[in-house]
Amino acid sequence: MLKNWINIFIYHIKNNKLFSILNILGLSIGMATLIFAILFWNDEHSYDKWNPEKGKIYSVLNNIGNNNIWTSNPATNGPLLTSVSSDLESYCYFYGDYARDIISYNGKKEMINKIFTAQGNFFSFFPFQFIYGNAKTALQDRNSIALSVETAERLFGNVNPLEKLVKYENQIFTVRAVYKISEKSSVMPEAVTTIIEDDLKRTKDQWTYHYGLILKIKNPKAVPRVVKTLDQIFFDNCTKVYAKQEGLTVAEFVKKYGDPVKSSLLPLPEARLYKGNFPFPEEGGKLQYILVLMGLSILILLLSIVNYVNLATANAIKRAKEIGVRKITGATKGQIVAQFIFETAITTIFSVLLALVIVEVSLPIYNSFLDKDLVLIGSQFYIQLILITLLVIIFSGVLPAVYVSNFEALKVLKGNFSRSKRGIWLRNGMLVLQFAVAAFFIIGSFIVYKQVNFMAEKDLGFKGSQVLDIAFKPKADKSQYERYKLIKQEASKIKGVEAVSTALFSMGSLENSWSTASYKDNTPFMIQEMGMDFEMLDMLDVKLLKGRKLDTRFSSDTISSVLLNENAVKLIPEKDVLNKTLSWRDQKVKIVGIVNDFNYFGMESQIAPMMFFYVTKINGVKDDIRHIFIKISPDNMRETIPAINKFWVQKVDSEYPFEYNFVDKNYAKTYKRYEDQRDLFALLNIIVILIAVFGLFSLASFSMERKLREIAIRKTLGADTDVLLKELSKQYVVFCIIGFLIGIAPAYFLLGKWLENFAFRIDIPLLPFFLAFISLLFLTLTIVLAKAYQATKVDVLKYLKYE
Repeated sequence: MLKNWINIFIYHIKNNKLFSILNILGLSIGMATLIFAILFWNDEHSYDKWNPEKGKIYSVLNNIGNNNIWTSNPATNGPLLTSVSSDLESYCYFYGDYARDIISYNGKKEMINKIFTAQGNFFSFFPFQFIYGNAKTALQDRNSIALSVETAERLFGNVNPLEKLVKYENQIFTVRAVYKISEKSSVMPEAVTTIIEDDLKRTKDQWTYHYGLILKIKNPKAVPRVVKTLDQIFFDNCTKVYAKQEGLTVAEFVKKYGDPVKSSLLPLPEARLYKGNFPFPEEGGKLQYILVLMGLSILILLLSIVNYVNLATANAIKRAKEIGVRKITGATKGQIVAQFIFETAITTIFSVLLALVIVEVSLPIYNSFLDKDLVLIGSQFYIQLILITLLVIIFSGVLPAVYVSNFEALKVLKGNFSRSKRGIWLRNGMLVLQFAVAAFFIIGSFIVYKQVNFMAEKDLGFKGSQVLDIAFKPKADKSQYERYKLIKQEASKIKGVEAVSTALFSMGSLENSWSTASYKDNTPFMIQEMGMDFEMLDMLDVKLLKGRKLDTRFSSDTISSVLLNENAVKLIPEKDVLNKTLSWRDQKVKIVGIVNDFNYFGMESQIAPMMFFYVTKINGVKDDIRHIFIKISPDNMRETIPAINKFWVQKVDSEYPFEYNFVDKNYAKTYKRYEDQRDLFALLNIIVILIAVFGLFSLASFSMERKLREIAIRKTLGADTDVLLKELSKQYVVFCIIGFLIGIAPAYFLLGKWLENFAFRIDIPLLPFFLAFISLLFLTLTIVLAKAYQATKVDVLKYLKYE
């Protein structure tokens, strides 16, 4: 029996080569799309699975009001929590970003990209495999450093590096351990130090948010208790204290300033996909992107299955007499169902193999697109692939098999089947579904393109195309501010340099500082602190709207003068804020000018209220300068940048490489992932249209074949070709319109939800809907009219000689 089924399957493939190829190709494209999504899904969900402590580790998040959730913490709540909670096993503070710097040994210098700083018990939270040393002694004191295997090999070769001395940030560290990271983790450092301990001691009594904080809780069931304790700590040490200082009751203070800080705990296994700010250094927060990719991939596979079912049921007409003969000769309904499911299984397996080939060939491009290193291996992936294959066989095979097995033998052997209506509504319904999905993707692609284009072309409020943002590393024995002044003096002499300045911020980065300011006795408001040199705003072409800019001619501008942006002005209940005084950082400052708003973080964020002041105004801040900005002439860029590079290496920093980026390109990184989403949607759109074309072409072909005798009769009776074309194509136009109308609602709703990610966004225009309709209609008419015109050229005698 099995041999007979195989022979029949091969026979039908030979006699329907084109449609067999379309079937396999359509399923393989759908399978390949889902395989790509699964590989990405598995990779994102694989982080921290290796960690034996993962079930006990939680990151502390703090809601400081207005649903503004920070991943940073003060240095005070960890020790206080330990003193009052018996549920806490330990805690560990860390910096949320890697440092990039040079580590040297005996004159050999290596640039290390991922230097992590945390407390000495870090390795009890992330117990990597140790090649030398162990978790307890790896960071036993302030001068200890632990290196990854790769870093140790770069510095020491194959020699045991324990107890050797290395230099980092002009300090000497002793290598206490070498570790190996075999699997993916939320923290994957190339070196670990405990420099953070100095900062923790300095800020041990301050309630300012600087550090990441992870807790190890003895029993996960105690999490609600720990959260409640954290809330009480903030309430007792902040809300009550500040209320008392202002002579208010707690209720009055809360009414005036808002709710007290509320904490929450984020489990380590969920942290990677957390949709807010990711608490750890490795890039995270891709949950929405993963869900969108997985959802669209499943939709495309379903479209492929629908296409297959459509073609299979349409092709059943050609096999009607075969089924009739088999039933007459004793074949049961179950045997016929089994045969067709068997044929579907073979087709699906071929499709899976072809899909794997497509994935393997395209994987380097996909990896480059996602900045990943995905591979087609892993027991989890193969199990998923087998399950998906079985599901595809079931969904693709059962419906056509049951449909075919219900043919009435007597009718099909009499030749009445071709006039039967059975299955027509099903096929037409599936074709409408294909049109609806295609409409959704075409509309979605246009809207995503329009939003990304809007971000790229929007006036940001500043211009940075000619401004270099240069990384400025500190030196332990020299003042950053004094070094900057010398650099400014010398760099200004280089041909092509138009201006040199500095700031305590970098456009498009996450570097920011906030504090509160108030006007008279009104409610204090949060404001972003923008320390800078005098020329900075002119360099970025930020416009002065009112008053004056900070100027070297006014000595008060280095002491008590500030500028505000438009959003900050809105928080002050005065028609004219110029020369008004604000209370800020326990001092009085005078507003001398107003500048235009500009986007700092990216299009996802609202423009913050900002205060601009001279870089030396806050004590100690002037030596936190990490960026120098140089504006260059567009005429001499090729000569000017190498000249700056030479000057930097010779006069500024011979150890640290000259690194820069143009300010506008640096800012463009804030919406790069949305450009990736645009490209992804465009690619999936092409795939959907391709599958829809397969389905429409095949269905139109079968439909025309069934009507060849009718066409021949009508031609004999004198019907014109134009009339025949209209009659043959009008039903597909109707299906196209119905499908488009169905696709409008989900496209409008889902793309509207996507646009909610942006503080600055487009309104959904009518143009994408119009273009989608025209595209679908053009596609439909091109394919259907081509097949219909071919059908009108039939040989009339061939189809009427037996009538």
